Amino acid sequence: MINSKRTTLGIELGSTRIKAVLSGEDHAPIASGGHTWENKLEEGIWTYSLEDVWAGLQNCYQDLSENVMRQYDVKLTSVGALGISGMMHGYLVFDQNDQQLVPFRTWRNTITGQAAEILSKEFDFNIPQRWSVAHLYQAILGGEQHVKDIAFMTTLA
Repeated sequence: MINSKRTTLGIELGSTRIKAVLSGEDHAPIASGGHTWENKLEEGIWTYSLEDVWAGLQNCYQDLSENVMRQYDVKLTSVGALGISGMMHGYLVFDQNDQQLVPFRTWRNTITGQAAEILSKEFDFNIPQRWSVAHLYQAILGGEQHVKDIAFMTTLA
């Protein structure tokens, strides 16, 4: 069943671990894999590099594949479906060529106090510092050079 394309691979990028779970048709886990990681403080910003994301995903999948081989003596070559989720607020902005403009600013940063306060008052709704909109507005308030080049913004939340 493992390579029959009747499995689902779920991958979650968490703040301290990337986890992969391979499930069968009955939704029960068949095998799992993981990769431990941690955001880094670089130039006053808590961040994960895109290189760390890709390396972490590769290590996580490799761990899952090795566990499938060890448990079932089967080489994992295909899955039926794939889902990826992230549980992390932050700030990822890209230009029109899909190039990242600034390092990922994670939920752990507390550099958006001014923006969060203004937005919370304007919306009459609490806007936490970790939310993407607070990061974006803080970049605007701070006159950051990259803002003019933003084509789209995303995050792992």
